[in-house]
Parts: sequence; structure tokens; C-alpha cells
Amino acid sequence: MKIGILGTGMVGSTIGSKLIALGHDVMMGSRTSTNEKAAAWVKSAGAKSSAGTFAEAAAFGEVIFNCTKGDATLDVMKLAGEKNLAGKILLDISNPLDFSKGMPPFLIPSLSNTNSLGEEIQKQFPATKVVKTLNTMNCNLMVDASLVAGEHDVFLCGNDDGAKQKVKEILGWFGWKNPIDIGDLTGARATEMMLPIWLKLWGVNQTPNFNFKIVK
Repeated sequence: MKIGILGTGMVGSTIGSKLIALGHDVMMGSRTSTNEKAAAWVKSAGAKSSAGTFAEAAAFGEVIFNCTKGDATLDVMKLAGEKNLAGKILLDISNPLDFSKGMPPFLIPSLSNTNSLGEEIQKQFPATKVVKTLNTMNCNLMVDASLVAGEHDVFLCGNDDGAKQKVKEILGWFGWKNPIDIGDLTGARATEMMLPIWLKLWGVNQTPNFNFKIVK
């Protein structure tokens, strides 16, 4: 499969490298086609990797991963281009975090409680099939569920049932056996608001390799 990655940070490079290892063709997108981080990733990832602009990566991918910082995501989506995103599944992994006052970051007020970043992307790009997932954990765990012992959970939500089924398949590539579908994209409000407690637990545990488990 051809997959586009929006974002050159740790999340984008980790997911991109895992997808390459699984045999997929991956293009990493950034603001410029000569981005140094993207070029370094291509050099390390091998022949099935490539780099381009956000628009080029969005046009390339049959499926798109949004791995950008939440405070820049909507601008990145505009650069990716509505035409390039139309009709495609967008796995939105971003969180609406504001780091302007240092650590810990806080949730952007206009994108929390009664709204979410996932919903805002869907509003602005109605022809794109947005599915929120993988945003409640460390990027290494995203692509390898076995890093945490025992059973633990990943969530997803979105307005298109077919898109969610495809995302469940993709999550299976990463070792997630029973993703929890929490419904339509308003569920992104809940998973994005899990970040404050996740950040607190990171500080308490002194490791990002932990996850949530829903016990019945």
C-alpha cells in the first residue's frame, strides 16, 4: 500500500519506519521537499521510503497518517490540500496541545470539551474520512502493542464505518487485537482529553511505555 505521513517528528518517523518494515511504500511530508529531518529518515528507512511536501505526501498516499503537532495540524491540512485528501482515510494521531508555556502543555480551549481537533479536521475537510486513533500512548507503543505486558487498549472513532474497519485492519498490523470503537468522531473529545492524565502518569512512572486498560 502507498501511505502518506504528515509530519517529520518522532511519531511520524516511528510510524513510517514500521510501515516500511511491513512492506509498504511511505512518503513523509513536510513544508518543503528538502526538509532535513525527512531526508535523514529516508536515508535510514531505505528504498521504499520517500519525502516530499505535505501536498505531495497527501497525493501519494492511499491512506494518510496525520502525525503533526496539534497546534499546527489545521494549517498542515490546508497545505496538504483538500483535493489530495478527498475520499481518503486520514488516521488522526494528533492532540490539541499548547506548549507555549512550557511543560506540561495544556489543551487548546477551542479544541476541547465541546469540540476536538479530530472534529475540526472533519469540518474543514468533509470529503476526508477522519478516524481518530493511537493518540493516547507513546509512539513506540503505537506500532508495537507488545511493549506493554498483558492486554491493554487502543481506541478509535469516526463517522465512516467502512473507514473504521480499514483502520482496525491497520491497527492489527501493529499488534492491536481488539480496538475499542467508541462511536462517531465526537469521541475524539474524550480521547484527546486523556492527554493531561497521560502526561501526569508519564511523570509518575518515569517511562512512556504504559497504557490504559478497560476492565469490565
